[in-house]
Amino acid sequence: MQSDQPVRRVVLAYSGGLDTSVILKWLQQTYGCEVVTFTADLGQGEEIEPARAKAEAMGVKPEHIFIDDLREEFVSDYVFPMMRANALYEGLYLLGTSIARPLIAKRQVEIARQVGADAVSHGATGKGNDQVRFELGYYALSPDIKVIAPWRLWDLSSRTALIDFAEKNQIPVPRDKRGESPFSTDANLLHTSSEGKVLEDPWDEVPDYVYSRTDDLITAPDTPEEIMISFKGGDAVAVNGQALSPAMLLTKLNELGKRHGIGRLDLVENRFVGMKSRGMYETPGGTIYHAAHRAIEQLTLDRGAAHLKDELMPRYAELLYNGFWFSPEREMLQAAIDLSQAKVDGEVRMKLYKGATHITGRRSANSLYSEKVVTFEDDAGAYDQRDAEGFIKLNALRLRLLGRRDR
Repeated sequence: MQSDQPVRRVVLAYSGGLDTSVILKWLQQTYGCEVVTFTADLGQGEEIEPARAKAEAMGVKPEHIFIDDLREEFVSDYVFPMMRANALYEGLYLLGTSIARPLIAKRQVEIARQVGADAVSHGATGKGNDQVRFELGYYALSPDIKVIAPWRLWDLSSRTALIDFAEKNQIPVPRDKRGESPFSTDANLLHTSSEGKVLEDPWDEVPDYVYSRTDDLITAPDTPEEIMISFKGGDAVAVNGQALSPAMLLTKLNELGKRHGIGRLDLVENRFVGMKSRGMYETPGGTIYHAAHRAIEQLTLDRGAAHLKDELMPRYAELLYNGFWFSPEREMLQAAIDLSQAKVDGEVRMKLYKGATHITGRRSANSLYSEKVVTFEDDAGAYDQRDAEGFIKLNALRLRLLGRRDR
């Protein structure tokens, strides 16, 4: 259980934007505590160093400002394990926001221990999934930590109220924040998500100005681009023969996907907290990666293993979506999935064109595909077609018994 002791020091997940800057000041005023800021570089494509100056201007000690480049850890330890599972929430969503939250929570808890903080805080609202994802991570890693969720506690219930609070407390309000934001976004190296306001009516088409990570299909190249992705042990290791680190590989695929308008998803999803929401997701590199990984598995996974993975995937994806990355059941599933990937090596060739990925070839030294067995030509005795008769009759036995009884 959480202690009722006063909060002396709190670690805040801090972006440097208006909302978390207001939260920083609100924490200082409400609890009379020291605030430690943590800003994660997950490849969101924005300059994050200004968060340092903003935090200092609001009285945060320089030694209590943490800005960490977590891009490689994010891709290698979170995105790649998820991709080994071919995880899709509700059959479509590549979980770009969900997979980032456990890493942020883990690092916050590490910093809290390092600086002797007794609480952590985040800027997620009380209607969304992120509050659940952050807090399940906190409690899994530090069971007795105190969690402060300002959006569930304060009375700043509108954008106008936030701006009024900021102005009263000398918090700079960017010009573009004074009007009503047309939608909200979250971004990292895997994806950008956009929700709210102009996107709330699921019948309305997503306006062109919402898209930021993918080029329009009309202006995308009229000629397909062929690429090759190399895999080792279930993870991609090279693009077009060039070995790349996990983060750099995903960055390269993002560039390719953006150019060809790949990875747009307009989704109405079921949030863990109970409501349906409509979001627009852009996952250019992840969409290419997912297609390529499935293609190399087609050659290298046994049917039983492949089909079992497909049965496990929805459960795995739901665990990630709901925030249970650090749960024993996710770790059990991960162990089984990782075991299946030992022989998932080889190359996948594909064409990118007008928002789509087209597999054109795959090869592997560990391939289970036998052209000699599958050929329509003379197989030189590799497969005796007469064996099929007994196989069919054994599988038909129960159907024949049922048919005789019910005829």
